[in-house]
Amino acid sequence: MVMKQSFGARTIAYPLPVFVIGTYDHAGKPNAMIAAWGGICSSDPPSIAVSVRPTRHTYKNLMEKRAFTISIPSENYMAEVDYFGIASGEDHDKFATTGLTPVRSTLVDAPFVREFPVVLECKVKSKVDIKAHVLFIGEILDVKIDESVIGSDGKPDLAKIRPLGFDVLRSEYYAMGSVVGKAFSSGKKYSR
Repeated sequence: MVMKQSFGARTIAYPLPVFVIGTYDHAGKPNAMIAAWGGICSSDPPSIAVSVRPTRHTYKNLMEKRAFTISIPSENYMAEVDYFGIASGEDHDKFATTGLTPVRSTLVDAPFVREFPVVLECKVKSKVDIKAHVLFIGEILDVKIDESVIGSDGKPDLAKIRPLGFDVLRSEYYAMGSVVGKAFSSGKKYSR
């Protein structure tokens, strides 16, 4: 019999995404912060949620600008992304330090990272205070995807995007694996 070990009430979920939240501060300086606590939360309207601590520079930017982007990095930018989580935008120009390029969104008052293959442009629709974090719900106004990661079927190809995953207990980044089955199809063997 397989036993399960209790880890208690912890922030454990697998896999966690690696999102880079782009915002501008009051002076128009671009900032990027790494966040792993987030995900799609509605299909109508298309929406995504991210959790940010009120002590973060990004929190102030979100409250002031009511806009953000999420850039999804490929695995070859792991060190730059990690730096985005180490340094504070209040004290450092993260773009200048990493050599990455901030691009002004044409839809929202926020920058995205040019070098990252997937970008979501969002306006803050609501926020929920959850003690240590605030959950910001953003309506997705557009998703921009590099043509280089589009498959022959016209859809984004996860194998070409090569997004990072995050293991919260080990503080490690992971590359995504191979396809193991087809959604809404593999389970049909149990339908009668």
